[in-house]
Amino acid sequence: MLIYKSTVSGFLSDSQRSDIGDVVRNAYESKTQRHAPEAEIRAWSASLYHMAITVNNGSIPDDAGVAVEYSIPQSAKRIDFIFSGYDQSHNPVLVIVELKQWSSSEKTNKPGVIIARRGPGSGREGPHPSYQAWSYAALLNGFNEEVYSRKMGLFPCAYLHNHPANTAIDSPFYMDDMKRAPLFLKGEHERRRLSQFISQHVRHGDAAKVIEQVDGGRMRPSKALADSITGMLKGKQEFVLIDDQKVVFESVCATAARASDTNKKVVIVEGGPGTGKSVVAVNILAALTKMGLLTKYVSKNAAPRAVYKAKLTGNMRYTEISNLFCGSGAFVDTDPNAFNVLVVDEAHRLNEKSGLYGNLGENQVKELIRSAHCTVFFLDEDQAVTLSDIGTKEEIRRWAESMGATVESCELSSQFRCNGADGYLAWLDNTLGIRKTAHEFLGAGTYDFRVLDSPTELHELIYERDAKDNGARVVAGYCWNWSSKKDPSAVDIVLEGGAYRRRWNRTEDGSLWMIARTAVEEIGCIHTCQGLEADYIGVIIGPDLVVRDGKVSTDYKARALVDRRKSLSGIEKIYRQNPEQALKAADRIIKNTYRTLMTRGMKGCYVYSEDPETRAYFASRAAVV
Repeated sequence: MLIYKSTVSGFLSDSQRSDIGDVVRNAYESKTQRHAPEAEIRAWSASLYHMAITVNNGSIPDDAGVAVEYSIPQSAKRIDFIFSGYDQSHNPVLVIVELKQWSSSEKTNKPGVIIARRGPGSGREGPHPSYQAWSYAALLNGFNEEVYSRKMGLFPCAYLHNHPANTAIDSPFYMDDMKRAPLFLKGEHERRRLSQFISQHVRHGDAAKVIEQVDGGRMRPSKALADSITGMLKGKQEFVLIDDQKVVFESVCATAARASDTNKKVVIVEGGPGTGKSVVAVNILAALTKMGLLTKYVSKNAAPRAVYKAKLTGNMRYTEISNLFCGSGAFVDTDPNAFNVLVVDEAHRLNEKSGLYGNLGENQVKELIRSAHCTVFFLDEDQAVTLSDIGTKEEIRRWAESMGATVESCELSSQFRCNGADGYLAWLDNTLGIRKTAHEFLGAGTYDFRVLDSPTELHELIYERDAKDNGARVVAGYCWNWSSKKDPSAVDIVLEGGAYRRRWNRTEDGSLWMIARTAVEEIGCIHTCQGLEADYIGVIIGPDLVVRDGKVSTDYKARALVDRRKSLSGIEKIYRQNPEQALKAADRIIKNTYRTLMTRGMKGCYVYSEDPETRAYFASRAAVV
């Protein structure tokens, strides 16, 4: 989405006629149907005033395009300012400008990370503006087909019109970042340099046509983590880390480098679905391994490990693969500090006991912390989907303190799944009754959410989406027995009076179901898809979650018996002792399960429930108002 679009002459005219901040505010409220925050309006007024002075010198073509606040596809990130046009050879070009109000900053010892006042309060760490501008250009190139296919020239830079030179911001420490995206600071000389940078690349105007092409560009599927892991482990930068991802990555690497037998470290990294937890985790694995630190990627979920291993087969020896990836129950007998670093993904899924029968060890959190100088836990407590999941912040801190480890906390908040729609996640939490948010209705947006009236219609839509690149799957709540596990001729899920008949995922595919070519024919469950993603996900809501009179209610007894014994093990005993506690615990698990299923899709989620009132509820909440 693009908030403001014009030409250089049009932008100057708007700036001279009235406060440019008000012009952009009106455009913002018209496009989003939301009020712009006062702080953002003030920032627009100040920064765009300086941009108007910069371009008002005749060196940049009057008909060059100008865009303000362009939302990057597949993310919640917005580029502050873009110039468009053609270079000397009439090739399309974009100059990307990251604007900051900062007047001071402090250097860190982390590449690409600087301390500055980012909104109210004291200074905090974040990406250096030059790194930020470059990363946004890389993200745009990776997700917008017009940019990629037309080989548009992208020239990022940063302009801090209040910040003096010869300070932390332009320290030689950040030279690599400033080479990739030049930095322009306070003063008339800097303003002239910025004007020259723009005019050097934008030699001919385009009447904003290039910006229009970018804004209307078809979104390409993002790189799947599994497909890029080989390159990452070979030191290639397959994924550009954006904003808080970069800060977390550098912070963890710095902490891991300092950790030792006598200086144990624990890092807790929180992040919701699609914030890039696994991307950052694997980048950390690759970087620390390259540094010579003995590092393992640990996950309770078998599916992500199996997919990563499958992608690495043929590129690495089996022993090398096994040494990099393992399950969370493998540290029962590990010697203290046997590893430099353990990177624990999906840490909310950790269990107390290990082993096939759950009878080994004392506590997986304790064993992981004991086994390494530094243990990094990536978690989202709202993705705990069984009663045996114990990986909470409180549990991790308790064991860390008992072993004398220093605890550090980080957060990933930038949304890269669900088309970067932070509002979708807030809406989903509200709609499922997980927590109250301001997003009662989904409204219009780029994320493709639909409620279908039949499972056949849902599956046909998934077939259509899957045809191009094996990127769509159907999953369901675990409310039907897995009869086909023992009898391949059996059908597990029968709906629409027998018109719709499907099997659960095949045992032959095991944990690789999400990437198997035949998987689109079948239905997966929480255990085969958690920690992984598809472009589009179809979700069949079972009778364990229904809506009555606008209230979402759950029934753990509607779960298939085999999953009640797995995900809800011990619930009957808890119910006999304390029915209220049992129902509350089961309610959380069931709602978390559907939240996790409904956030597996990067581009879209399609939902079906056999219950008409439940369908109507989701459809009404998704309506544009």
